Amino acid sequence: MAVFDLILKGGCVVNHDGEGIRDIGVRAGAIAEIGDLSQASAERVVDCTGLHILPGVIDSQVHFREPGLDHKEDLETGARAAVMGGVTSVFEMPNTNPQTTTPEALADKIARATNRMHCDFGFWVGGTHENAKDIPELERLPGAVGIKVFMGSSTGSLLVEDDGGVTEILKRTRRRSAFHSEDEEMLRERKPLRVEGDPRSHPVWRSPEVALKCTERLVRIAHATGAKIHVLHISTKEEMDFLVHHKDVATVEVTPNHLTLTAPEAYERLGALAQMNPPVRDEGHREGIWRGLTQGIVDVLGSDHAPHTLEEKQNATYPNTPSGMTGVQTFVPVMLDHVNKGRLSLMRFVDLTSAGPQRIFGIARKGRIAAGYDADFTIVDLKKQKTISNDWIASKCGWTPYDGVSVTGWPVGTMVRGNMVMWEGELTAPGAGAPVRFVDTLGGLRASSRQVDTG
Repeated sequence: MAVFDLILKGGCVVNHDGEGIRDIGVRAGAIAEIGDLSQASAERVVDCTGLHILPGVIDSQVHFREPGLDHKEDLETGARAAVMGGVTSVFEMPNTNPQTTTPEALADKIARATNRMHCDFGFWVGGTHENAKDIPELERLPGAVGIKVFMGSSTGSLLVEDDGGVTEILKRTRRRSAFHSEDEEMLRERKPLRVEGDPRSHPVWRSPEVALKCTERLVRIAHATGAKIHVLHISTKEEMDFLVHHKDVATVEVTPNHLTLTAPEAYERLGALAQMNPPVRDEGHREGIWRGLTQGIVDVLGSDHAPHTLEEKQNATYPNTPSGMTGVQTFVPVMLDHVNKGRLSLMRFVDLTSAGPQRIFGIARKGRIAAGYDADFTIVDLKKQKTISNDWIASKCGWTPYDGVSVTGWPVGTMVRGNMVMWEGELTAPGAGAPVRFVDTLGGLRASSRQVDTG
């Protein structure tokens, strides 16, 4: 008789060969067997009848604010929000204080996160003018997802707005680098279009042309350098129409916010709580983004979880209000509601949140339900109807733009490497998070094999 540490019994397993009722046996934190395990035994058996077992959802864009901005969020509270919402791994962004631009800053984040975060994690390393020469080493550090560059909407050294600076970074990369793509020069020129006290002017200032121009520049540099790029949070139909012709170099992310919220309604209802960069736009752009998703142009979903306190959002007047909103905890239920409404299939959701990140970032042993892979599962009840509320939000800032929104489809359980960390709305295990491993860095720090000019 086969013996396992854990058996998930009778759930509808969704993986690369479709959907079907199967049992899953787990040993030592990994998937050991899939199939009929009625004759097997285990220390623990979890009845998943009526539930769908998905590969663990990977959120490849979050801002957890630690170190330096801990009053908004920290690694523990952000990870708690993640697992409460069914997310098993996150990739965290470098715009903290200090910025994650050196080996020391990355090592500090990994030390803070290990066995404290409730989910597994990777960290993006910020690319700057100053550290461009070190990119071959930085992008291969253990725990590093790759290089993240802000071509717009950042401050200090993390802003690399010029083609020359982007070229110096991309000609040194071998892994896929991620970009916030808004043209900074246009943003400066268009500042007079902001209307004081009216966040509805946010998408007027940060127009579709601002995003498209920068994305066109970025793709041109990627082709010239032979680099792989990942364009974050696409917000315009024009970018989708452009990027369909450049899938040889560019992968594409969209957010649940840009698929769900629309202007001007979101700004009229939520005020600055709906303010993010790039902005929520009108229905025409939302439909253009959905078309990009249904046509396969979109590779991954990311929440762009970027919390600010309610006081910061509500006690200032636009444009002096900060951009960003929570999202990691509502990521799964908001998108499952779209599944139930027929906007995308459950298999496509899995592709966008598990298989897609595994494929484009080279994640080792995550992203699918298969023997030998980490036992990371997002267990959901597709029929469960719930109303999202601020009271449910585990993020330190305690609010969501989806407060009061009713959805169909809900995360019931979150399992990370065989540990059930959330079950039926309760946190059930202490933080035991570990760095996500990547195929390109399994041997630790290695010198880049690409010959580059490091002068």
